Amino acid sequence: MTRTSGPAFVAAMGGLIALAAGMGIGRFVYTPILPFMEAAIGLSKAEGGLIASANFLGYLLGALAASSSLLRGGRRRWLLIALALSAATTGLMGYAATFETYLALRFAGGVASSFVLVFASALVLDRLAAFGRSGLSAIHFAGVGVGIAVSAMLTAGVAAAGLDWREQWQVAGAASLAGLALVFLLVPREAIAKATDDGVAGGLTPGLPTLIVAYGLFGFGYVITATFISTMVRGTPAIAELEAVIWLVVGLAAVPSIAFWTWVARALGNNPTFALACVVEGVGVAVAVLAPESALAVNLSAALLGGTFMGLTALGFAETRRITRGDPRRNLAFMTAAFGLGQMVGPTFGGLAYGIGDSFLVPSLVAAAALLLSALLVIRLRIVVPS
Repeated sequence: MTRTSGPAFVAAMGGLIALAAGMGIGRFVYTPILPFMEAAIGLSKAEGGLIASANFLGYLLGALAASSSLLRGGRRRWLLIALALSAATTGLMGYAATFETYLALRFAGGVASSFVLVFASALVLDRLAAFGRSGLSAIHFAGVGVGIAVSAMLTAGVAAAGLDWREQWQVAGAASLAGLALVFLLVPREAIAKATDDGVAGGLTPGLPTLIVAYGLFGFGYVITATFISTMVRGTPAIAELEAVIWLVVGLAAVPSIAFWTWVARALGNNPTFALACVVEGVGVAVAVLAPESALAVNLSAALLGGTFMGLTALGFAETRRITRGDPRRNLAFMTAAFGLGQMVGPTFGGLAYGIGDSFLVPSLVAAAALLLSALLVIRLRIVVPS
């Protein structure tokens, strides 16, 4: 082990825990808890969708706020504040009693999640690059998959203990709070600056706007299946027994995905690999609706979704950081905002388009087409880093 391996690994693990707490749990635990809320308090599908949209809106606005030059203070401080807000809004969902409160808490949680992703990634990726250990970014981004898997197991465990949806939210909030404590210990107080970092927010490199558009299309393409896959399973008697495990499959597939796509990128480059992953994810989105009664198809869909969406996130962030001269925070936030816009539009479109044939066939195939368009946009993109 080299002299820098130890501190670099610690920073990567800090990033993993930050994304697990703020994204995997804080943002995605809603998916496995939602069916319990529907059963206990009569939450309708429309109301459940609005709560999800409030979170996505918060995520979008949070990403825009993270890019603002008016935001003062160190990146580590904002990361810790965001993790605290994520833990609080998650836990407080278990005490909320009105629909309006659910909306407000999930909106605030969405703001927190985007801050966690932007600031944790800016901190950790800079630290790893300074140590010459950028390959460890796979550990950092694996945190989302770890958090999704943990959220699935926490939800199932609390339900098995005979407790209800309120305790599920409370336990999830406590788990996020524990993550905050670990991040405080592991994430360095200051990122080591790059040699080219002059402290100025990085500008828009020619070609980056195309990458940002492709990233937004990816956000739209993944989120319809990510939002409705449990609904698809529940509404199909032949595979209804898979509902309890389908989200766990997504999380487990996400954990090694970043390492795999990073390995592919070493041979092909970031942008060609991004395009390939979009095609693979498009297949995953389509297969669940083309063979809706097949257990193999829905498991394959979940595995391909989990096995690509964080890999695509990592590839997009890695390419943005590579081509940005100066502090990458603003450009990372632009990418996050495009993603947030895409995923905010996706569920609304999916719900409305469901009326065409009373199935998710049309919205899912449109989502798959968006992923293919994203691939086409970046496949020939060659961005030269300014000197």
